[in-house]
Amino acid sequence: MEQLLYYYFNLEVARKYLPDMLGGFLVTIQMAALIIVFGFALGLLLAVVRAFQIRPVNILLIIYIDVFRAVPQLMIIVFAYFALPYAGISLSSFWAATISLSLILGAFNEEIFWAGFTSVDRGQWEASRSTGLSFLQALRHVVLPQAIRLAIPPLTNRTIAITKGTSLASVVAVQEIIKVAVGSVALSANPTPLMMGAVCYLILFAPMVTFSRWIETRFATWSR
Repeated sequence: MEQLLYYYFNLEVARKYLPDMLGGFLVTIQMAALIIVFGFALGLLLAVVRAFQIRPVNILLIIYIDVFRAVPQLMIIVFAYFALPYAGISLSSFWAATISLSLILGAFNEEIFWAGFTSVDRGQWEASRSTGLSFLQALRHVVLPQAIRLAIPPLTNRTIAITKGTSLASVVAVQEIIKVAVGSVALSANPTPLMMGAVCYLILFAPMVTFSRWIETRFATWSR
């Protein structure tokens, strides 16, 4: 028990590296917030564009969605940071990781929103158009509110899964929780900073998980 406490819950090591871990924690929060906002907005925008059923545009959208859903997150981050400079696009490690994960989340969210759109009965589209509403007005006032209500539970789950990918940003030297924790472990020869990193992730994502469960329960009740 003493060895467990010394190697994984060493208070002296924890105090020494707490400022560094807090810095990494703040970077992770910034990344997670940007990924959630960009991913949600992009997914909704692409689903709305897809609703217009413009075949060439939809083909391009489907290619983008399938690629970003199929390729591992790490490979996309590495490509954005190391390969894009050869095409004249240089991104900082922070933005390479943030944009990559935002594009991935946007691809998943588009499919979720699109499933919400298609789940709305076709008769509601036709009824709203028959009252004189334009396509955009019917989408905005009739279909979109119902689609979002149906999409919110899976959106929250997918958002949590993708934003946890901020840990992969350590590969491109973003000073987020994992990068700082691993560096602190190397300097201290003690894995306590990793335990501190786990606590940081619990503080960040436990409320999101709880909120996700509440959302699922709430919307399941409303749908009855």
